[in-house]
Amino acid sequence: MPGFRAFEPQELRFVSSFKTGELVAEAGSTLMSEGSPSAHLYTLLSGWAFRYKSLPDGRRQILNYMLPGDLLGLQNSIVGEMQHSIEALTPLVLCVFQRDRLTELFANHPGLGFDITWLAASEERMLDEHLLSLGRRTAMERAAYLIAFLHQRAAAVGIDPLRSLHVPITQQHVADTLGLSIVHTNKTLRKLADRNLIRWLDRSCEVLDVKGLLELADWDGSPPQKRPLI
Repeated sequence: MPGFRAFEPQELRFVSSFKTGELVAEAGSTLMSEGSPSAHLYTLLSGWAFRYKSLPDGRRQILNYMLPGDLLGLQNSIVGEMQHSIEALTPLVLCVFQRDRLTELFANHPGLGFDITWLAASEERMLDEHLLSLGRRTAMERAAYLIAFLHQRAAAVGIDPLRSLHVPITQQHVADTLGLSIVHTNKTLRKLADRNLIRWLDRSCEVLDVKGLLELADWDGSPPQKRPLI
């Protein structure tokens, strides 16, 4: 995929040895649970997932969405246990890495170490955008931003770049991301559909006019750039 930077030969040899296998997960599977340790790191190879935190009464806040190329579980390497949970939105294929060799990566492959830092910084930038949206955009602007954001991320990794893209989320996922009630979410998404910006399906959203979504959200989108792959 042209959106990812190329490996140096020695990096590719190390990553190939770092990898211990692949994991297949079904939609709805919990990959990592808040408060629990994990013995592995994962790179998402195909499919969609989301990262979230929950309150004791079960209410949840979706923090971000994971697409191919994203690294899962890095936080556990730093603080010892997961501070969030990760659930599969669709069937997934994940690359599994040995967590205990992470220090070897930083010590012997500074380029890959920088890549992990880049991925962590990129996640922080996305969270900054999400926080701005939750704090200052109207409900309809928030929804337009979220769908445009997911469309842009999917297109960047080659998911349906030439056709209208189907984002595999339900209205409950949108509500849990935007901090809205399900009733308010339903009304908000109907307004976007009435403007012919999206078409809401049973368990997905078809993006009809991404430019219109960007304009409504008053968001320029993220600039295209080469990104690393671990």
